[in-house]
Amino acid sequence: MPPVSGENAASEAVPGFAAAFREQGERYPGPADGWQPVHTVYVPADRFDRDTVRSWGEAALGLLDAHLPGAAALSRVFGPLPGGLADDVRGRVARKLAAEPVEDLRIDFEDGYGARPAEEEDRHAERAAETVALLSAEGTLPRRWGLRLRSFADGDPARTLRTLDVLLTGVIGGAGGLPGGFTVTFPKVLMEAYLGQFAACLADRERALGLAPGTLRFEMQVEAPQTVLFLQRSPDLVPSLGGRLAAAHFGVFDYTAACGLPPAEQRLDHPVCDHAREVMRVALAGTGVELSDGSLAASPASKTTEDVHALWRAHAATVRHSLRHGFYQGWDMHPSHLVSRYATVYAFHLASYDAYAERVRAWEARREAGGGVMDEPATIKTLAAALRRAGLALDGPG
Repeated sequence: MPPVSGENAASEAVPGFAAAFREQGERYPGPADGWQPVHTVYVPADRFDRDTVRSWGEAALGLLDAHLPGAAALSRVFGPLPGGLADDVRGRVARKLAAEPVEDLRIDFEDGYGARPAEEEDRHAERAAETVALLSAEGTLPRRWGLRLRSFADGDPARTLRTLDVLLTGVIGGAGGLPGGFTVTFPKVLMEAYLGQFAACLADRERALGLAPGTLRFEMQVEAPQTVLFLQRSPDLVPSLGGRLAAAHFGVFDYTAACGLPPAEQRLDHPVCDHAREVMRVALAGTGVELSDGSLAASPASKTTEDVHALWRAHAATVRHSLRHGFYQGWDMHPSHLVSRYATVYAFHLASYDAYAERVRAWEARREAGGGVMDEPATIKTLAAALRRAGLALDGPG
């Protein structure tokens, strides 16, 4: 058979190829492009005000100065670091807490907020909108921000949507538009249908508010075995949502409770959590949907250095577990978590950065890397991605 050539060669050679290839690009556009925050800070709506971000940063800096005065202390808490890395990490943490303590802020109207009378929730949504508009005007609104709504699984979607409407209209009116970085957290997705319904609600609000199509995106929380099941069986899930699904966040405590684990086993590194995260990874691989891990529901037992260090060690262990498993974002629930989050993230990236860079340079020069390492193309792609992620985490999006 003579070779097929020309513009339609692929389609002529393999019937149906063009449609399949086009579908591949739509389903699997590749990893999410751009900066991803290393954490999301959840603050109950009734406690959110103009000083929230600043006060979290000041509290974390106070803990750093009081209980981590230098590189030696940092190494005792977070483990030995090579060379002068401990000094570098501590300096980076201090600068980060002073300049940008919170990368991603979520105003919580769900579990952290609790059930409230309708009028009270309306007031808090209005006040939150006013505060967001003020922070935007001041230039102090975190690069990502949004709210967590009540779940449709609670049986009252009208309440869920009213809170969203009050906040959106208030912010847009007060700020003269919707500030960038906005997202909505959609929790306890027990039914797959809720996702499509919520995506349609966001599209309706875009039209009503005069926003560009695709402006309103959301992140789903994976915090029930039912959610893991439909992620496994729904290859059309992400395309069906029309690009509105921005991320999937794992909810460790609801998930482990739903699995019947005893309280002492409700921990991020439990095998049932590892299984759920692997399902998330496989189901959402290549779709451009970001992944985020959960949280540690603990704060220092007292103000003593011993208790603060114990909290930091525990939190750092969960952050390392997430990082080793390729989950580069998690939840932070207390100002103390900012210290251990940034210290662990910076140490993780800095410890391997130079070695990874050398391996990429060796590949580009077609030579062996140090120690006789001969990398495969897939490994080089992973190394380059790790370097890019490290650069964004360490230096910001630039």
